[in-house]
Amino acid sequence: MSETPVPVLQVNQLQTRFKTRSGDVHAVNNVSFELKAGELLGVVGESGSGKSVTMMSLLGLLPSPPAVVTGDSVMFDGLNLLTCTPEQLRAIRGARIGFIFQDPMTSLNPVFNVGFQIMEPLRKHMGLDKSAARQRAQELLELVGIPDAAGRLDDFPHQFSGGMRQRVMIAIALACDPQVLIADEPTTALDVTIQAQILELVRELRHKLGMAIIWITHDLGVIAGIADRAMVMYGGQIVEMAPVQELFARPNHPYTRALLKTVPRLNGARAPKLEVIEGQPPILRAAPSSCAFRARCSVALARCALENPQRQMVSPGHDVACFWDPLTGTERHA
Repeated sequence: MSETPVPVLQVNQLQTRFKTRSGDVHAVNNVSFELKAGELLGVVGESGSGKSVTMMSLLGLLPSPPAVVTGDSVMFDGLNLLTCTPEQLRAIRGARIGFIFQDPMTSLNPVFNVGFQIMEPLRKHMGLDKSAARQRAQELLELVGIPDAAGRLDDFPHQFSGGMRQRVMIAIALACDPQVLIADEPTTALDVTIQAQILELVRELRHKLGMAIIWITHDLGVIAGIADRAMVMYGGQIVEMAPVQELFARPNHPYTRALLKTVPRLNGARAPKLEVIEGQPPILRAAPSSCAFRARCSVALARCALENPQRQMVSPGHDVACFWDPLTGTERHA
């Protein structure tokens, strides 16, 4: 029997506030989760649910001010990232935790060629000389499927298409063989054919390198195809977490169930009509004291306006933050 993988990242009660002229915005609220070695954790939720802000908070990537990040701990390889110095975080970012940003158009520096931008972490974190770093940069471009990799090292970002720029971003994130890779909607700018190639590349690299991956996306179909577990976020909180097959087979939270009904299904001529989640995610001006989803929820209970539901286990590895029980159609009993 194989041993249970050891968590490579443990997040406990993470909170992020943004100080604004009109008051604080409580963007991330007591988020706790763990990521096991070699695992792919899918993070889903609509825009404004707190997915990207949560992951950038872990690595000190948010400008402070206005961001204020607190929490019990974010443990990575024996270090609490919340108490690390800026120098310690810089040594971890790019080397041991890679980050693929959402927008390749603005994430690459337009005044440096792509070879320089790939070589920079190799020289800084791995101590490679210029010749060795250039050779490794060429290998990385070949790895992510860019033709004539040797010649393209001297090209600038504006000479690449949007999809190619995203591949360069992936190459930079993978440069130092990180233990953890955080991918913030890395296939958004790609067409479906290239997207499929990138997803297959990630699968291969994951098994080859043993990386743990956090994959942020709006696309539940992508999560179904690549993730081990899924984490559903809403209002800066985790509302449901489960093994991916369990989540799709037995979604418990009304928000998760609503998200799944917005996904097209190929069921022939009688495929069900897609549904819409009415309303918008909340702008949280205060710490949540009630259910953030209740205004958009079709099964909200009176209790939902009085208390903020906490996550509780409904089956092994599956927990949900909701007072409503889909099995009985009534209030959940503790």
